[in-house]
Amino acid sequence: MLYLLLLILLKLWEEFCFLRGTMRSTEQLTEEILSLPNELRALLADKLVESLEFVADPAIQAIWVTEAKRRRDEVRDGSVQPIPGEDALAQVRQLIEA
Repeated sequence: MLYLLLLILLKLWEEFCFLRGTMRSTEQLTEEILSLPNELRALLADKLVESLEFVADPAIQAIWVTEAKRRRDEVRDGSVQPIPGEDALAQVRQLIEA
């Protein structure tokens, strides 16, 4: 997912640079970014994701609010027992590796 977002942003950057007359190819920009240390690449990725403006469809947002409330109520009434996040991730990893 993040990789796809970066590809989209790189394409937009290429178009922006073209309009400014400072054209750099996507490949050049990618090479420069990938040469950065891990910490800086992570920071850049975080900033890029933050900069995206997601327009949420009100109907979809309402469905997710209803789902979140339903799940909250299931935990509160005891019909569902929550598990620690680390355990949930371990279960997902097992399913993926299987």
